[in-house]
This record gives sequence, C-alpha cells and structure tokens, in this order.
Amino acid sequence: MLPENDFKIITEKMGREPNLVEQGCFLNLWSEHCSYRSSAPLLKTFTTTGDKVIIGPGDDAAIVNFGNGWVLAIGMESHNHPSYVDPYNGSATGVGGIVRDIISMGARPIALMDPLYFGPLNNPKNLYLFEHIIEGIAGYGNCIGVPVVRGEAFFDKSYSGNPLVNVVAVGLAREENVVTACAQKAGNKLVLIGSTTGRDGLGGASFASRDLSEDSEAEDRPSIQIGDPFTEKLLIEATLEAIGKGYVKSCRDLGAAGLAGASSEMASKGNLGMRIIADNVILRETGMVPYEILIAESQERMLFEVEPENVDAVLDIATKFDLNGSMIGELTQKLNYTVVFKGEIVADIPIKLLTEGAPTFERPSMAPAPREIGEKPDVPTDLKKAVLDVLSSHNVASKRWIYRQYDHEVQVRTVRKPGDDAGILRIDGNEGIALSCGCNPRHTLLDPYSGAKGTVIENAMNIAVKGARGIAIVDCLNFGNPERPDIYWQFKHAIRGLGDAARDLTIPVVGGNVSLYNESGEFKTAIAPTPSIGLVGYIEDVSMAPSGIFTKECETIILVGATSEELGGSEYYNIIGKAKEGKAPQVPENVTKIIDALISLVKSRKLSASHDISLGGIAAAICEMCETYGADINLTNVGDTLRADEILFSESYARALVVTSEPDAVKELLKDVPHAIIGTVGGNVLSIRIGDSKIQLTTEEIKEARESLMTLMME
Repeated sequence: MLPENDFKIITEKMGREPNLVEQGCFLNLWSEHCSYRSSAPLLKTFTTTGDKVIIGPGDDAAIVNFGNGWVLAIGMESHNHPSYVDPYNGSATGVGGIVRDIISMGARPIALMDPLYFGPLNNPKNLYLFEHIIEGIAGYGNCIGVPVVRGEAFFDKSYSGNPLVNVVAVGLAREENVVTACAQKAGNKLVLIGSTTGRDGLGGASFASRDLSEDSEAEDRPSIQIGDPFTEKLLIEATLEAIGKGYVKSCRDLGAAGLAGASSEMASKGNLGMRIIADNVILRETGMVPYEILIAESQERMLFEVEPENVDAVLDIATKFDLNGSMIGELTQKLNYTVVFKGEIVADIPIKLLTEGAPTFERPSMAPAPREIGEKPDVPTDLKKAVLDVLSSHNVASKRWIYRQYDHEVQVRTVRKPGDDAGILRIDGNEGIALSCGCNPRHTLLDPYSGAKGTVIENAMNIAVKGARGIAIVDCLNFGNPERPDIYWQFKHAIRGLGDAARDLTIPVVGGNVSLYNESGEFKTAIAPTPSIGLVGYIEDVSMAPSGIFTKECETIILVGATSEELGGSEYYNIIGKAKEGKAPQVPENVTKIIDALISLVKSRKLSASHDISLGGIAAAICEMCETYGADINLTNVGDTLRADEILFSESYARALVVTSEPDAVKELLKDVPHAIIGTVGGNVLSIRIGDSKIQLTTEEIKEARESLMTLMME
C-alpha cells in the first residue's frame, strides 16, 4: 500500500486518485530501493567524472575507457533481504541481476567479486545462510561461465538475521558496441526476450525497502526471484549478438520493479513516453493480471528498443537461442506511461512523475554520545596464543573453503586467483586490471567518516601492492533504518568519507547501490554500517605483479607505512571483547605518497612479494606470507612508544610488507615515505621479536590456524 503522503502527492499531480495498477507502479518505483529517496542528495556529493569515465551513474552500469578501443562496464548491487529469506535463490539471482546490468550495456561479463557479511558461524541459522549463499553464488556464476576472482567474507553478530550479499561485475566491450538505457526515437518498438514472466519476485523493490521481520521466511517468499543460469547464458549470447548486429537502439535489464521499472525508465531517459501492450508479454502462469505482469521480477529478461523493420530479426535471434520473445509496445511522443490490457487502458501515468517524481530529502541526523575509549587491556602474557587466536578467527582465516567452490579461471583471463590482495585479469596483451572489494564495518561503526575513508584506502592499497592504480569505484552502501537519526548520521558521514578519499586518490565513483533498512526484528538490531566498494585498477603489465607470499630464502622484508596506537575496531580487540573500545584507525596524510611509492616499486620489478596489511595487523600479514617459508622478524623499533600487542595487531591504514633481494635500491625508492627493514625470509619457522618478547610459530602451526574455516566446514 502506498504511504499516505505519497498517495496525496500522486493524486494531486495526476488530478485523480491512482488505480490499483498505477499504485503498484508507484509503490515500487518510488521505493527507497529504486528512487534513492533518503540518499539522492548525499550521493550527489560524489565526484563521478574523470578522464576515463564515458558513462557514469544512472545507467545499468558505468562505462570506463580501458584503451585501444576497449571499454569496461562496471556495476555493483546488493541482494540482502532476498538472501535471508531464501539464501540460495537470493544470492544466485543477485549474481544474475548484476550480470544482466553488464550485458545490457553491450559488454561481455568477464569477472565477479562478492563481498559478503554474515553473523557468527556458531549460530546454526547463520551457518545455514552462509553455506547456501555461497552455494547460490557458485551455482549461478559457474553455470554462466563468469569467474569469481575476488571477494570478502566478514563475520559480525550485527549481521545475524540480516546477512549482506553484495556483488560486483565487470564486463568488456568495444566502445562502438556500447548501448545505453536511453530511448532514442518515438515509433520504435519494445521487444522483450528471455524467460517467461511469472509471479516470482512480486514487489521485490518495495520488499527491499523495509526491515526484515521474524516471520520473513514464510511471508516474504513470494518476493524472492527464482533464477535459471542456463537461460541467462543464452540471454547473454542473444543480447550481445543483437547489439553486435546494430539492431538494439537502447537496452534495459528487467531488475527492480520488473517491466514497469525497466520500460518506464528507458522511455523517460529519452524524454519519451511508452505504450505497453500487457497481453503480449509471454506468461508462465495463467490468470495473471496487469499489476502482476508489470511489477513481477522474474529473472533472465531483457528489454530492447528496436526499429520496426528489425523486430523480426531480433525475434529470430531469440528463437535461435531458444528464448521467448515478443513485441510488447512502442515509444511515444506523448510523455505518458500507458498500459493496455485486453483492449482497455489499465494505467496512464505522466512518465516523469513515475520515474522522477518521488520526493527526495535529507533526513534528520544525530551524532551518538561521545564514545569512551576505555582502559587498555593488559598485554597478553602469551603473545603466541594471541597471534594464533587472531589468525584462526574466521575474519582473518583463509577463505579457501569459499573460493574453491567458484570457477575463477574460466575465460582464461585470470592471472591472480582469489586469496591474494587483488584479483588480476589480462585484458589486451599484457595490459590488465586489478580488482579489490569490501570494507571493515567495525572501523566504520566506531568512526563512520574515517572508516569509510579507510575503505577506499585499503582497497587502493590492495591493488597498489600489485602495481595497479585505481580508475573507478562502485559502491554498495548497506545501512540500517534511515528514519533513525543515529543511523542516518552514520550513513551521511560514511558517504562523506568515501567521497573525500576517492577525491584524494583521484578515483571517480561511477555507480553503485544503496541498501537501507538492514535491520532484523528477530535480533532487534541494525547491521554495522557497511559501505562496501568495488575498485577497478589499471595495471600496465600483469606479469610484473609480485607474489603475495614469500618465494625465496634470504630476501629482505621491509615494512612500508607507519604503525599507530589504533586497535579500535580491530580483530584482536573483537576477540578479547573490546571491539567498541580503543582508538579507531585514521587515514594518514601521506597516503597518496605511500600508494605512489608502492606502484613505482612494483614497476621497478625489484620485488618478489608484497602484501597489504589490514585485518589482524602486521602479525596476520606476516603469517599469511609464510605459506612456503618462515622468516626472522624484529619489530622492536616499529613505533618506539607502542606496546607489543599494538605493534602486532594495530590495523593502521596504508601499510604493506615488501620483499626484495635489492634492499638498498628499494629503500631509495621509498625515501619519501616511512619504512623499515624488519627481517629476512628463510626456514620453516616464523620468529618475531619485540623487545624482550619472542614468538615462534612453525609454518605448520600457521597453516593449521589459517584453515579454521575450512576445518569447521569439513566437520
């Protein structure tokens, strides 16, 4: 049912009360999910243009210039609420939806990333959601032949009852083949191809714009779409063939708000109207009424604008790929969205009112009471145990159980597989892209501005240690109920932090998604603020990217960046029950110099290995590099005033470990940024000295701790 105020606005603008079909269109297109009512004014603060940006926010996906006539299509979406109600289908259709956003631009999807956020796995429901969400992503992505090359899995109790499933997709196209969702000409026909239309996904957009209740699994199951990856694969090929032959003048994926959303937005972007013949939509269920036909979110469907003389050719392509296809309407000069069913007009709405008329606003926001830093806990008497506890926590442990279920080598572009700081794909010759994703929600919870700023920095560091520089950011802003002033305050300041960091690094924010109302009635809590991003970077030669592990004995290990007393929000503090205490990490002023220096180092080819330092601090980063060899490390002089636990576990931003056989040359390249030689690679034991304290771990002990997630899932 339409909110009372919306109903009044619509009635006033239309000069009459909207009928039930029209109310269904407004309910979905004016939802928070589709119209960004609480976020549009804030999102306008992002810098969205740049030298490489061809198409920015507002289309199904962004288009960024790669070079040599190639362009990248980049998009990011969430499928959070559906993945709680039906984890397999919710996550699978999340993959399917973002992939269709890519192909609707005329690009072939070449990579996926999946930042995921779950409640602790000692809860049986969370474990069930975790298993089936991973299964859904793998089942869909593997079947359509798109590799998952990078991801994140973060565990926190705030996600119990409301897991987050975010998906990034990247596509590749020739620039001349790019199409948009902007309708071109009155009189052109609308052709719908793909699956039939059923009742699945009814009201999915409005469903995504409200809190989850304890009874969600039963009452909301009709709002969940059911995916068919084999049809999606056929739709990919059919769409790209139709676009390649020049038949498609504009294109739109049928996602949120179904046919009503895709068709009205396409026409409105071209300042045209549209007449839909609902009888022509091929249905899979009998007795469907116009309301259902228009807003159902059945998957694997694509809408084309086609010149009248090419309609039959497009329908022939649909038949060739064993897809349904029908001409369902035409573009009009009159700026109305008109729907005809059985010869009667069942909806007639001013199209700009439907697509652009939803009121947007900044909501009231209120900062929380000042947070108490709290007394520092005692330094652990057993530092080795503390290191192993951090290393075996599910946030730090290897995610091999997850990514081994994904096909990450299909299409044979993958140079670096999941498990490294960044995924790397070859695009043209040796030129390629590096991909990173995710965020640290605990940092953002303590300080939304700095935590969101750190999100951009950490992802930029992930690709910098492989020699890549960021060229585009997409985001998925996952927050609780924006009607709560404290939540809106988090949201507002996180957006400001993301925007400022992106500007500092000169990386445009080219698109994304906002997912609000991520709260669970069952657990009576909002999620931690989760401004997850996907970052795409350019790498001029994929062969120069260093390994993420020690590869040769006797090489020198150098710490880049400064370590500060910043344990707030750290994995170490979370383990000892101090997650909301301590100083949150702040982005250093010299961050751009550090990133520039790392990229120059990689280009010099003087590094055999490099690794960003983030979750779990220096201790975790060093252990993660000890896959083949151990190392002798001395951290005594890393921060003269810091305690041993602060040195080991601080999650200060903009730090990395680099490994080289030419330390003098590397130190010269690092002369403008903080750095220190901290050790040497060798043997099968990791020895760490901090003053009078000494920690010794065998590579077997490290491996066992890092495999905690795999061990749990194999029990």
